[in-house]
Amino acid sequence: MDYKQAGVDYSRIDPLKILAQQAARATVGQLTNTGWKEMPESRGESAYVMDCGDFYLASITECLGTKPIVADALRTVTGKTYYDTLAQDTIAMAVNDLITVGARPVSIHAYWAAGGSDWFNDKQRAADLVAGWKAACEASCAVWAGGETPSLDGIVMPGRIDLAASCVGMISPRERYTLGDKLQAGDAIILLASSGIHANGLTLARALADRLSDGYATLMPSGQMYGEGLLAPTVLYAQVLEALFTAGIDIHYLANITGHGWRKIMRHSAKFSYHLTSLPDVPEVLQFMVDQGPIDLREAYGSLNMGAGFAVFVPAAQAAEAVTLAARQGITAWEAGTVREGDKQVVIEPLEIVYEGSSLAVRSE
Repeated sequence: MDYKQAGVDYSRIDPLKILAQQAARATVGQLTNTGWKEMPESRGESAYVMDCGDFYLASITECLGTKPIVADALRTVTGKTYYDTLAQDTIAMAVNDLITVGARPVSIHAYWAAGGSDWFNDKQRAADLVAGWKAACEASCAVWAGGETPSLDGIVMPGRIDLAASCVGMISPRERYTLGDKLQAGDAIILLASSGIHANGLTLARALADRLSDGYATLMPSGQMYGEGLLAPTVLYAQVLEALFTAGIDIHYLANITGHGWRKIMRHSAKFSYHLTSLPDVPEVLQFMVDQGPIDLREAYGSLNMGAGFAVFVPAAQAAEAVTLAARQGITAWEAGTVREGDKQVVIEPLEIVYEGSSLAVRSE
């Protein structure tokens, strides 16, 4: 199995992203009368940044994707809605992108687009979604500012919902601004552990469920159901980053490992070679997908997080301290490798896997 066969083909999706970036860049003149200006190097990164004088302002919009389909299917087995954890997944998709530029989340807006008004009749599901959204905002130290709840019969399928979030953050003091201008050969690559699949790769995961005799209720080796493993909530990494900044760690670059898997480690525009020598334990649900698919390891690490949800690039001398600070926030971290001079690529040495720079086309140069 691979992501393309399951219905997600980045070679078709990414060109639209690049076309949109090119058109969006041409609108920068609209900032003229505001007194603000854009930070052009933020285009193509995980969050857009504007210089507002005393501080920078960052913003991001993200969609959860197809994870609610898994929750709806498993509810028929367990009776749980899982929408409290889906709320955290949705917010994490936005917040974990926002913090890559050094921003503190300030406000979050919700976008809950249902396939019809009937979706909102389920009081337990609605209550779980609201409670989970509030809790995730609080965990991100952000205010829930508002949102939109359209009923889109004919666009969204009946009985389904599209969950998305937008987030605005401040970069203050300005020295927190992190777009990789200090990234250099010799830097350590610190990886932060994931909780499971997070919210990327669910199309592939759902395709596998169709092949299993008991679908999402199929038991994994631990005895946990496959669907419950998929629904483990995405880790919110904002507090880890706050701890690093507060401690004075000299952060050189940050990358959220989402779609495109470990290829996202080379998201920086500069030409560096990223060598990984220490790998995390793979969460059971991801290992189950690899074994049952089967999914080739090159495909797995190139599409899924495989146990690493976020990458922090710091001077080698501060790597051990960064790992310790993450652990104090309850997040396992490890020094996974180094940045080297050379062609742009990610080299996973223990697996003898190499991803060339051309395999990650997410920015318009």
